[in-house]
Amino acid sequence: MHWREIIRRPVVTEKATLMLDLYNQYTFVVHPTANKVEIKKALELAYPNITVEKVRIANMPAKRARRLRRMAVRKSGWKKAIVTLAPGNSINVFEGV
Repeated sequence: MHWREIIRRPVVTEKATLMLDLYNQYTFVVHPTANKVEIKKALELAYPNITVEKVRIANMPAKRARRLRRMAVRKSGWKKAIVTLAPGNSINVFEGV
């Protein structure tokens, strides 16, 4: 799998920005079948001047809604990766904004 298929997009929320400032951790939406080793290699290929220390993965559940006694899925589940970089490394997530 190509690194652009593995790393879908960064997550830009208040919590993700706080983790970026305090702990040098970046959050990305990743491919549902990607594992920690593939995510680490993909990030080091995408950003050649960084060193990834740790990768944590979380499967985010689907958001469900109930309509007329039936469950209807509103939003499908997704996988996110929380990546910790070595001290002194950074990624410009807001490039081009």
